[in-house]
Amino acid sequence: MATMKLKLDFDDLAEEFFEDTILLGLVAPIKDYQFCWHLNHLLRYDFRINNDIEIQLFKKQRQYYFGIYQYSQPNSSLCHYIYNNQFDGEYLLPEFKHLDFLWLLKGDAVAPEFLQDLIQTLRSINGVQLVMELTGEKIKNKGHLIF
Repeated sequence: MATMKLKLDFDDLAEEFFEDTILLGLVAPIKDYQFCWHLNHLLRYDFRINNDIEIQLFKKQRQYYFGIYQYSQPNSSLCHYIYNNQFDGEYLLPEFKHLDFLWLLKGDAVAPEFLQDLIQTLRSINGVQLVMELTGEKIKNKGHLIF
């Protein structure tokens, strides 16, 4: 009996996952729970850690765990995800070692005005030093963000 091997096409998977998404990179050298507390109070969001979608990477003979906070926008299919970009000296996206957090907006179209307001609000948070939009072409390890 012949065995058949199936191979996942990660390029197609990544393309589908990142379709109609926006990804922001943030430099904010504060703890993830503190950052989310600021967001929850300032934006009236309700970010919570979601351990079910935590990213686990195996590098250098070790497991690394990158927490993800999640908030679903009421009356919309828009969902916000905040990834930790660093865990114990390793990076989720090594090409962006200077970034502390990654913010993914996924599930619904985002109006340019909403995005600009969000970026301005993020820049006003004490401890946030940089907010930038990341384009897909710059991300080498897109597969690391897929949960």
